[in-house]
Amino acid sequence: MPGPAVDPRLLQRESGLSGYLNEFVRKVRGGDLGSLPVIIGLIVIWLVFSLNDGKYFAASTAEFIAYYMVGIGLLAVGLVFVLLLGEIDLSVGAVSGLAAAVYAVLSVNEHVDPWLSVLLTLLTGAAIGALHGFIFAKIGVPAFIVTLAGFLAWQGVMLWLLGNSGTINLDDKGLNHFLSGNSYFLGGDISGAYILAVLAVASLLFGGFSEQRRRRSSGVPFKPTSEIVLRAVLLAIGAFGAAYVLNQASGVPNALVLFLALLIVCDFVLRRTSYGRKIFAVGGNIEASRRAGISVPAIRISVYAISGTFAALGGLAIAATTNAAGQAGGDPNNLMMAIAAAVIGGTSLFGGRGRVWSALLGMLVIESINAGLYMLGLTLDIQYMITGGVLLAAVVVDSLSRRTQKSSGRA
Repeated sequence: MPGPAVDPRLLQRESGLSGYLNEFVRKVRGGDLGSLPVIIGLIVIWLVFSLNDGKYFAASTAEFIAYYMVGIGLLAVGLVFVLLLGEIDLSVGAVSGLAAAVYAVLSVNEHVDPWLSVLLTLLTGAAIGALHGFIFAKIGVPAFIVTLAGFLAWQGVMLWLLGNSGTINLDDKGLNHFLSGNSYFLGGDISGAYILAVLAVASLLFGGFSEQRRRRSSGVPFKPTSEIVLRAVLLAIGAFGAAYVLNQASGVPNALVLFLALLIVCDFVLRRTSYGRKIFAVGGNIEASRRAGISVPAIRISVYAISGTFAALGGLAIAATTNAAGQAGGDPNNLMMAIAAAVIGGTSLFGGRGRVWSALLGMLVIESINAGLYMLGLTLDIQYMITGGVLLAAVVVDSLSRRTQKSSGRA
């Protein structure tokens, strides 16, 4: 039988890096795999496709992945919040299409200011999500049924708004211009990518040392300086490597910058605020959360409002890729891919475990597969089958991980 769980920061303080490694091994044996499976999967995917086509690691491929993962990735971010509750939102694909239609009608047909149109569109998404959450949390209709009904109803509203043509071309201004495929950070200047890399590393160091100082002054276990520096070095390698590759193309797409900024904000909300802790608590044990004084209905309604907001923003990003709002914006495949991204990235379908970075990792896996299969000339049916297999493997790993944790007393 494995020994009792020990705070890894305590091991690190007492044994240094060796203590950290021992704790990592103990966690893996106990079923707490974290992002390890998806990182290994990404490495395997990249190796397989690069061996079949030497151009797979070209800068143009990296730029393709970086840009086209944003739209559905934003849908996946909202779904991560919902999955943390152990629930599902089947409406995000339809809401994203409806949001693009609302924006097109306001900004193009009614000539409303583009940025005001964006604000009204996001409020529409938030209101729709809150409505779903209210029906689920207050009336008691299962979330699956509520959001399935929303999936059908909001698609109908989208088609009604788009009219007989089924498509409204968007003006190249406002957020639509910012998210288009021709817009890059600092105009594509080579310094832009490296500035972002420096900011990322500096933020990690600042946050790590700030937490270390705070925990040391409180007399509780803290991460050793060696680990903070090691994390910063690993991030620097990845960040500056990505910056170099993207600069070989056109630079860092503005859409990717927005995506990463929102991931940072959401990660802070989930890990550093009482609201985020309440989400994990409700997803882990509803009855215990009620007894602890948490308003479960309020958390559920707010989480679905967040999901609706990100669905709307994702819809705007998807529309920006074609510079038009059309029926394809509500494509059911967008929903399936968003769910797949969140789960493949490491968010549990059973609730209470996951991070918003799952959306990024999952979309990296999906778009890496799509890019590789496209270069090999394989058709869409093969892409769907492989993506489905990867999704199933992710859920199997999650299920086995939970079973191992229970048997080791960590669940």
